[in-house]
Amino acid sequence: DMKTDLNLLLECLKYQMDCPLSQKEALITIYSICQQNSEASEYFREIGGLMFIHDLAKSSVHGIVKEAALFTLGIIIESNVYCQQTLCTSALFEDLILFLIKKDSGVNLKRMSVYVILVLVSNNKNGQTYVRDTGCISLLLQLFRTTLCTSEKNLSGENTDPSYQLWSSVCSTLCACVNNPQNEDNQNICCSVFPYAREWLESCTEPEIVRPICSFLGLTVANNSYVQKYFVSIGGLDTLAKVLLELMHDSCLSHSSMKLAVVVTKTLDACIANNSATSVVLAKYHTVSELLKLLSNETLSTGEKSSVILAIGHCTEVCEENQCELLQNNGLPLMIQVLTESQDEELIKAATFVLQNCKQMTEQLSLKLYDNSLNMNNGEELDVQVRKRCLQDYWKEAKEILHRINSIEKEHDEERVQGEIFVDKSSVANSEALRSHEVNPADPKKYTERRHKEVCFPQMTSELNNQVLAPSVTSAPQKDETVNTMDAASTRQTEQRNIACSVTELQTDSVPQSHSADGKTACGK
Repeated sequence: DMKTDLNLLLECLKYQMDCPLSQKEALITIYSICQQNSEASEYFREIGGLMFIHDLAKSSVHGIVKEAALFTLGIIIESNVYCQQTLCTSALFEDLILFLIKKDSGVNLKRMSVYVILVLVSNNKNGQTYVRDTGCISLLLQLFRTTLCTSEKNLSGENTDPSYQLWSSVCSTLCACVNNPQNEDNQNICCSVFPYAREWLESCTEPEIVRPICSFLGLTVANNSYVQKYFVSIGGLDTLAKVLLELMHDSCLSHSSMKLAVVVTKTLDACIANNSATSVVLAKYHTVSELLKLLSNETLSTGEKSSVILAIGHCTEVCEENQCELLQNNGLPLMIQVLTESQDEELIKAATFVLQNCKQMTEQLSLKLYDNSLNMNNGEELDVQVRKRCLQDYWKEAKEILHRINSIEKEHDEERVQGEIFVDKSSVANSEALRSHEVNPADPKKYTERRHKEVCFPQMTSELNNQVLAPSVTSAPQKDETVNTMDAASTRQTEQRNIACSVTELQTDSVPQSHSADGKTACGK
């Protein structure tokens, strides 16, 4: 039935060239059949429907047909990877550029064109190359700079302003151009609009502006030291810290501000992940203190807590000011609590990362105090004694925490020994059972493999993966692809719903230190 319907609909398109309304209805029916249906999309490609709609979008003189044809192309490309490969050509990108630069192209037609670019570059290295080589990415960056000004930030109601929706679509497409797989060339190009993004963040903290910009910034700086340094050099990190301060002030009253603060935190973390030395910029804004306040919010999900703790880890990795701020705001006991109470692996890894930073900080501070005591005159001695008295409480707390860590390690070792005894007993029982059934014992290799499967103790490591998310088309991300939590996929789904609404409207003719003897005891586990 599906094949029959698609054949009839294709014929309808061919023989209704003089009736744009009939063609529009046929296109709407085609995309409703092919949406998230790889089999239907592949069949439609085999019968020549894909290329016919491509030609129709180029040749039709009717705006509603062009818009519906482009949206249908986007739906089919997104549903089937072979359709994506078929249409991913420099010629199509050049056609889309023409739709975007023509003066008589309406905002909705531009949105549909941007949507097709989005699905062509998503999870597609070739598409990312074409979008750069054809100059299409430069045009997208121009739209990023100018469209938001044109919309005059009209964010009332449900964001139905067409110009804002076009700008939001451009943001999503730029995210796909730089991520999954990570594309450093495109990242280096996209950083040219960072000054504009910084200005908008300074002037507006509305979620409709902050979320798309943070997604774009986070993915563009991800795993790219050059771009991260540039963003810091233009004051971008200062701006993010200020936005976080403002949102944390509002979060006392607004749940949405708290959620938005998590988004800003993820972006801020992406900006310092590969250049932790730049986190010294954040000390003057007491960012670590704000992140600890955010972490104490009980409404945060496990994933959100992991993101916040990871940001604290990168802030305290090499910066002494941030490390001291962590201590002064009782950050260490909080990390211990997370480590002992949480069952989530990523959350435990993030907390362990922070504790390792604190261990290094404790050792370095101990050495500094010793060096200072050797180079001290009488005039300085009194001042140092005052400072020592101020730090006594922190020394005591650090000793207690190290004691707790040692206890946790001891319990872990006991559990491991008990586990091995249990496995040995189980192995003996299994051998006796096998002999009682007159079955030959398994060869040593298989026995070793089976025993390995029975007992597998988790090992905590300090490897922390930068997580980035990009829209997916139909194929799963490759091994070397970067995956993030920016929710770009959900952004594209939301946008698709918005675009679908716009096409449907066409029917109505319009779209935390220890100087103790245990100082060398590691927080390694």
